Amino acid sequence: MFDLISQSNPAPQPKELRPHQVRAVEMIRASLAKGNRRVVCQGPTGFGKTLTAAKIIDAALAKQKKVIFTAPAISLIDQTVEAFENEGIRDIGVMQANHPRTDRLAKLQVASVQTLARREIPDAALILVDECHLGFHVIHRLMDERPDVFFIGLSATPWAKAMGLRWQDLVIPVTIGELIEGGWLSQFVVYAPDVPDLRGLKVQAGDFAEAQLADVMGDAKLVGNVAQTWLAKGEDRPTLCFAVNRAHAAQLQAQFERQGVAAAYVDGETDAVERQRLNRLFREGCIKVICSVRTMITGVDLPVSCIIDAAPTKSEMLHVQKIGRGLRVNPGTEDCLILDPAGNSLRLGLVTDIHHDRLDATEKGAKQERKPKAEKLPKPCSQCGVLHAGKVCPGCGHERRPVANVEAKDGELVEVTGKKRSPTMAEKQRFWSMALWMDRDRGWRPGRARNLYRDRYGVWPRGLSDVPMFPDQAFFSFEKSRRIAYAKRKAAVRAEVARQDPRSSSPAALIRQVPEVNGGRSGGS
Repeated sequence: MFDLISQSNPAPQPKELRPHQVRAVEMIRASLAKGNRRVVCQGPTGFGKTLTAAKIIDAALAKQKKVIFTAPAISLIDQTVEAFENEGIRDIGVMQANHPRTDRLAKLQVASVQTLARREIPDAALILVDECHLGFHVIHRLMDERPDVFFIGLSATPWAKAMGLRWQDLVIPVTIGELIEGGWLSQFVVYAPDVPDLRGLKVQAGDFAEAQLADVMGDAKLVGNVAQTWLAKGEDRPTLCFAVNRAHAAQLQAQFERQGVAAAYVDGETDAVERQRLNRLFREGCIKVICSVRTMITGVDLPVSCIIDAAPTKSEMLHVQKIGRGLRVNPGTEDCLILDPAGNSLRLGLVTDIHHDRLDATEKGAKQERKPKAEKLPKPCSQCGVLHAGKVCPGCGHERRPVANVEAKDGELVEVTGKKRSPTMAEKQRFWSMALWMDRDRGWRPGRARNLYRDRYGVWPRGLSDVPMFPDQAFFSFEKSRRIAYAKRKAAVRAEVARQDPRSSSPAALIRQVPEVNGGRSGGS
């Protein structure tokens, strides 16, 4: 067994392991000490698995052990080598065609699984397998041929069928929710607009049949709604958009461009040079949306703060991997907006609620045990549309209340009625104070704070103190939702004007008739 934390070969200016990374190393070491030789470490997006792997590798190399690190794609080789070198690891060889770093005598060999399948594989005491949930045949063969070798698997979603037949143990040092609470991953908000009806679609290999799914999601109205929703809610954020197939991705790209949004298209055949160019334009803000077909799900390190998931799936693994692309904390956009027209969060749960504490051990040919869904599936907030499974909406602060006064009779459906809780004066004062702060900070026109208060409570502010107070997130979200609603009403009026005879009414006059959200005259007192 390896001593996974070694001081004998320190890397130059090494990064300090975060607490959850230290815990991961300790948990892997404890599992190996129990006699396990094939251990999977679950590390969510942003966990820092490459750094964790580097520390494990460094410890093994210090003991003169040979190591192989496998990446899931050839495109990830160079960035993996660079990451290891940044941690002071120098004795690296690359197994890939005529790669300039080819060195068969190097103690650490970095290879893609595709290359391993075509090469004579050197001896090694330790093999680390990135994205081990993908179930690579060559790795399974190595496990059969080399029972004495230590295997450490790394995955954000180690929930694939039959993984437990190959791997002996699963360690979970941290969850997505814990990383968010610790500030290592960003907070997120989910909306599920225009969710399609998927009833009757065939299921193939455990997921929706792609041809039928593409027909549903490729409907012109749905495609158009994706772009329109992004324009209304996307805040011009750098965005990844996941599509069903190539044709659907191309449709979405074209729709964004028709709306004046700079968009790009990426699929599995996009070469490395083109990807680098698009990534550079994306980082520079010249491209706002990249539409792709699964290819941007792993190995992506871009400043993404909005995810559009337009590809329905029954796979929890795929769902979590996609959303994970937007959860890294990026300067200036420390939160993530998730637009889910596919409805995956409604069917499968929020990514913070999906959890499995053991590997699946379904035998070949047997039906996989139905995995329990997230304990509480989210529902849209009745006030702002944010998906959540809790009591209080994280978007606008609206509180769900249990239904009272329910009567039931055998064989009958009865109407459900209940009393609506009245807001307290303290809640009203808090809201009014935050509106006053916003009024002063943003230089609102007279009466806008009063109208915003009326939007929230249906009455004008009375008997309250005019003391400003810095707004909380719920207030910011409510105020933003009112502005969006106003913009939509204006757009609807413009559309109506376009249908009318220009001589019959003035477009400007019609638009002025739209009640401005928390704006205009202050009204009565």
